[in-house]
Amino acid sequence: MIANKLKEIEAARAHIASLEKSIAAQLKSELAALPANYGFSTVKAFAKAVKAAVGGGDKVRGAAKSKTSGGKNRTRAVITDETRANVKKLVEEGKSGAAIAEELGISLPSVQNIKKVLGLVKARK
Repeated sequence: MIANKLKEIEAARAHIASLEKSIAAQLKSELAALPANYGFSTVKAFAKAVKAAVGGGDKVRGAAKSKTSGGKNRTRAVITDETRANVKKLVEEGKSGAAIAEELGISLPSVQNIKKVLGLVKARK
């Protein structure tokens, strides 16, 4: 009785493996045909068009990770005393938060948090 059930499980696993291989092959085939289906002569041209359609692919709203222009995952910035001092200096020079973030390689919310901690933000009324 148990031996029969074990044989059924093994047969089901073999069937699942077969289905997975079949799906992988079909997916590969369908993906390879996409550029031609949409009138592109090369995969590179198709990829460029897809990136353009989604806004360049550089900005992902609400994502925990973002990609730098080199395609590598950005690591979490470490905010040091030096970073805080640089933010303070750049604020005093009149630079915008976005410009500071870009120059220091940190996010705009990080800049805003540092400005808040340093008391460089005007209080809301």
